[in-house]
Amino acid sequence: MSTLRNKVSLIGNVGNSPEITNLDGGKKVIRISLATNDYYKNPKGEKVQTTEWHNIVAWGKTAEIIGRYAGKGKEIAIEGKLVSRSYETEEGEKRYITEVVANEVLLLGAKNGNSTAA
Repeated sequence: MSTLRNKVSLIGNVGNSPEITNLDGGKKVIRISLATNDYYKNPKGEKVQTTEWHNIVAWGKTAEIIGRYAGKGKEIAIEGKLVSRSYETEEGEKRYITEVVANEVLLLGAKNGNSTAA
């Protein structure tokens, strides 16, 4: 069970067009939003869908694969860890954000049936 610490697995659809940022020293980072859906029946027996949005960050090769193959709307699976951080806005307000730092990605729903893992 020691490998289960701070581990997140999500399957969802990319919510925005990915853009890779090249940092000093050749590092690459990408930030995307990922929508996951859940379903339940309300008291009337009607099926209700809820959508959760997750902030995803990926580095290096994983960032390159997402940027190249996972456009807006593409279904992907990611695995990574939760990271929380804070920052200060220009107005001096402190903001907090929780992100999933992806270390593995699997492209799903390919037309030819092939998928790629990183």
